[in-house]
Amino acid sequence: MRIIQPFSIKPLPLMVVALLIFGLPVAQAQPSPDCNLSFDTLAGRWDDAMPLGNGMLGALVWKRNDMMRISLDRADLWDERPSLDLKKFNFEWVRQQVLANRYDTVQRLGDQPYEDSAYPTKIPAGALEFDIKPFGPVRSNVLDISRALNTIRFESGVVCNIYVHATRMTGYFGFDHLRGIPCLPLLGIPGYNTGLPGGNGNSVEGLGLPRLGYPKGRVTRQAHSILYHQPTAGKNYYEIYVEWNMVSPGHMIGAWTITCNKPARGPLLQPRPAEPTGWSAHQSWWKSFWHASSVSIPEPALQKQYYLEMYKLGSVARPGAPAITLQAIWTADNGNLPPWKGDFHNDLNTQLSYWPTYTSNHLREAATFTDWLWKIRGANLRYTRQYFGVGGLNVPGVATLHGFPLGGWVQYSLSPTISAWLSQHFYWQWKYSMDKQLLIGQVYPYFHEVAVYLEEITRVQQGKRALPLSSSPEYFDNSIRAWFTTWTNYDLSLVNYVFSRAAEVCDSCGKRQEAIHWRQRVGELPGFAINQTGLMVAPGQELEQSHRHMSPYMAIYPLGLLNVDHPEDKVVIDQSLRHIEQKGTRQWCGYSFSWMACLYARAQRGDSAASMLRIFASNFCAPNSFHLNGDQKGGQYSDFVYRPFTLEGNFAFAQGLQEMLLQSHQGFIQVLPAVPASWDDISFTDLRAEGAFLVSVKKQGGILRLVTIRSARNSLMRIRLPFKTFLLSDPTKKYSLSGDILSISMAAGEILEIRNGNQ
Repeated sequence: MRIIQPFSIKPLPLMVVALLIFGLPVAQAQPSPDCNLSFDTLAGRWDDAMPLGNGMLGALVWKRNDMMRISLDRADLWDERPSLDLKKFNFEWVRQQVLANRYDTVQRLGDQPYEDSAYPTKIPAGALEFDIKPFGPVRSNVLDISRALNTIRFESGVVCNIYVHATRMTGYFGFDHLRGIPCLPLLGIPGYNTGLPGGNGNSVEGLGLPRLGYPKGRVTRQAHSILYHQPTAGKNYYEIYVEWNMVSPGHMIGAWTITCNKPARGPLLQPRPAEPTGWSAHQSWWKSFWHASSVSIPEPALQKQYYLEMYKLGSVARPGAPAITLQAIWTADNGNLPPWKGDFHNDLNTQLSYWPTYTSNHLREAATFTDWLWKIRGANLRYTRQYFGVGGLNVPGVATLHGFPLGGWVQYSLSPTISAWLSQHFYWQWKYSMDKQLLIGQVYPYFHEVAVYLEEITRVQQGKRALPLSSSPEYFDNSIRAWFTTWTNYDLSLVNYVFSRAAEVCDSCGKRQEAIHWRQRVGELPGFAINQTGLMVAPGQELEQSHRHMSPYMAIYPLGLLNVDHPEDKVVIDQSLRHIEQKGTRQWCGYSFSWMACLYARAQRGDSAASMLRIFASNFCAPNSFHLNGDQKGGQYSDFVYRPFTLEGNFAFAQGLQEMLLQSHQGFIQVLPAVPASWDDISFTDLRAEGAFLVSVKKQGGILRLVTIRSARNSLMRIRLPFKTFLLSDPTKKYSLSGDILSISMAAGEILEIRNGNQ
């Protein structure tokens, strides 16, 4: 490699420097209007609606009959009455039933309660409705994602603006140019007490709300307000409060809030004529959110989908709010419970939902997940002792708001390795922030408890550690065949990951003896089950058919235990991907395509990764970008053609694109590791790499011209050089080269530019 001497520049702002030197287009911090949702009508279904939210409160704007409907939701509205009785069975008992071929007994105790009982479940709150017939047809319906504002314009000239405030527990609506047209809000009450028995659908379709057995709610209406009090289970209740006012002729504004187990009261509208709704603070929050990072790629459809995913992330992940459930703050508004009860599915859904937070430089939003896991830790410790009979920490694969198990398909809902996967998010929080306080206060304790649990639940047999029962979500679904008496690659990779990362965490905390202990545990694990098809499901069981869950391939992504740079690993990765391709996509859901994009990106196959993202965006999303699981174009790619809305596929899409643009899991930064050759013009700003580095890139005319790195900590920066020759912005900077890996010590706040020397 030929090295060109560094050049020096004056300390101009970073983006100004890039423009002066290269005249390159820069990825915009605020999404462009092309990324907005824009229609000429209101949606006719709740899951096609315009989504708004602030992590705790959510709204969906759509039309039912002749009424504009704003479905209202709050993240912690839950009915946590238990239906699963863990006093009747435990993990060892399940093992005995499997060995005795008596699995119907397990299904009766562990699975049927999930289908038969309406609770535990996330519950909807209600809705606001407006008679819009006098306004005439809708002329435009736009969701401006840069400001999280839904604006609806009618032929009559009436304009409606709706948003959920970014920092207040309040949603707002306003109507302009009413010209004497009446416009009073009505309250749509959920059908908890209709006198009818309620629907008997399954957990996907949703049981009817009357099955919850709530008493009738109470509505108190006054001249300019409505108060709704709804008792739920036990002594619990929630309230919706709505108020409105004519602030000038033809201009009405209103506000709403939802409280849980405390009274809802006003005033919600501030007595400041210039800004009664706090609009400036709302705009400021979203401006800051978008400023964290930006991406520009030459495929408008994928770029729009990416920004819509990031908009949804900003709407559902906030400090102080619960973690992202299946639908988060957009619970079904169709008279039924949400698909799969809107719960916390920790065998895939919660994990995928937070995948994009780290690289996109949204660690505060990522902490929503680990904060929730830390909060429910006490309940999880008790669950681990009760069900598994050992110490340490595991987490239910299907959980309630406060971390209690729901059951249903116990291979996965009560899986023995759920906490192992969840621990990765604590590890990522540390690696992307390099926060020493976080490492000591949360990351080490969590990994220690998970590793202790895994050590105690496994046993050494003939020199190798074994798990009493193993599974691979969701292979063989809910049959007895879904249990394996040998390691599945899914469980094995997770246990390997925890022991090895626990050793790394202990090293970083100065706990050397503990680190040695966990490395010894790694040495007791067998190798992965591998044959000519690559990674198998388990020894003697290869992937026999198309399958939606990429659980056998965890070692590739997200765990990164196999890396394409290692020749032996590359053979396994290539064989695995080839075998998945041979089995096809007929049994895939939407999230499968997003996850597959991440797998392809780790294999540095950019064209294949982009293809997966295109299919996801075109076939598995509603017009409002919601992931609907099934193929919405009649089964072009999948036999699943249903439409239960869940969010994890959306967020995994965003991570799939980010994995194409930036990777850092091998201890060094790699820019544009998996982009299609046809993508001549790419830029991104402030994507975050492990080690707490913010990375910006400019590629123009097929040539990568500039990489800029800003360090958030005093740290050693290592990057795989993307140029044959390079220039550094600091002529005094010392560096070392090992092959194509450039290593440079950087101080916190320092900015370093690496320029292509051949342009």
